[in-house]
Order: sequence, then C-alpha cells, then structure tokens
Amino acid sequence: MRLADSPLARKLGAYVALSEAELEALNGLHRRRRRFEAGRDLVLQGQSHQSAYILAEGWVASYKLLPDGARQIVDFQIPGDFLGLRSILFHASDHNVEPVTRIEASEVLASDLLDAFQLAPKLAAAVLWAVSRDEAMVVEHLVSLGRRSAEERMAHFLLEMDARLQLVGLADRTGYDCPLSQYLLADALGLSAVHVNRVLRHLREQGLVTFQKGRVCFDDFDGLVALAGFDATYLDQERPLLR
Repeated sequence: MRLADSPLARKLGAYVALSEAELEALNGLHRRRRRFEAGRDLVLQGQSHQSAYILAEGWVASYKLLPDGARQIVDFQIPGDFLGLRSILFHASDHNVEPVTRIEASEVLASDLLDAFQLAPKLAAAVLWAVSRDEAMVVEHLVSLGRRSAEERMAHFLLEMDARLQLVGLADRTGYDCPLSQYLLADALGLSAVHVNRVLRHLREQGLVTFQKGRVCFDDFDGLVALAGFDATYLDQERPLLR
C-alpha cells in the first residue's frame, strides 16, 4: 500500500495536505505493527503506563465498565483511528479497548508522537483535528442517548459510521460491511438487544435501510437522513485543506 493510501493518511489528509516527508514521518508510527484477536482487551481501564495504538485493519470498541458489571460502549473505532490515545497522556486509562474483530494495529508511545511532530509539525495539527473530531462525535452520541428516539438513534449511528468509513475508503452511499452484533449495538445505543432487533426490522420495513449478514445497505439514503435529522457538519469532513 502506498503511504498516502493508508487509512490514517487518508483520514488526516482530509484536514491537511501531507507532503512526502510528512507521510514518511506518519509511516514511522507503524513500525511496531501487531495482530490482536477479537475479545482480548488492548487497553484496560484503570491501568497505567499503557501504549496507544493506530488501527490499520478491523473494528474495535471503546467502553466503560460500571461497578455492577454493566457496560457502556462509548464508540467504535475503524481503520485510521487512534486507540487509547489518552492512555499515554493520562496517569491511568479511563476506558477499555476491545477488538470486535481480529485486528492489526501499531503500538505508539508518547515519544513516537513527539518525534513525529518534531519531524513534521503539521502532523500535530492534523492529530489535534482528529482528536477534536472524536470529541465532537461523543457530544453527538450524548444527544442521541438523551434526546433521540430509538429509531432516530439507530439511523444517526448508521449514517455516522457510513461517513467515517467513506473517509478511509471503506463505504459509499450504498452501504458498508459492518461486523457489529445486535448486542454490541445495544451497549452503544442504550437499548436492549431485543429493542435493537425491533428497530432494525422497522427501518427495513419502512424501506430505509437493511442490516443483515454483516452488511448495511441503504435502501433510501435520503429518507434515512431525514428520519435521523443527520447533519454531517460536526464530522468536519467537507472543508478546505490546511496547506
């Protein structure tokens, strides 16, 4: 794969025009690339001195565990995303990171990031943009949990994932491959698995979207956007490049 075609380069390249030297510095962050099996946490809540990772292949869930064992999935990560970035900045990690599928990810230390930023200062601005974008998504997720109906919540989530996956070349307006089970969707959207099943069936019966056999297919993209009230402005993907 050409340096400019890696998921991280494609994502950061939506914000800043990356030179060959900057792409080389970015590529240097991938020198400790590893494979991880699904279901085994990479980052553990409460542990200190942990590494961060850059996801290259597969899907990951970031989640919080409550004292009674209940789980709230905060977000799902896709290729090009950082995993556990706060783990190398905070004294202890504030969340868990678990692969949903088998993944490939590159281990990143704080010193790796500082070295890359020194070699290519524009990368620091691009990473800050990516982190700020993640924060904007968390705000939108809070709005979904607090104010959107179950159907609006699901529609908004599926559309957001489509926009994020399009940025790294893994989706289009027709749909995308999605490995998430109804139990994972339930933990992310604040619903029961039974309710998730009911909502997906109702959206399918309305002719809006079909989510079956690991594939999300948009049957009426514009209709789904209208139902969710989806405005992708918060993802900041349609903007002039920083040069």
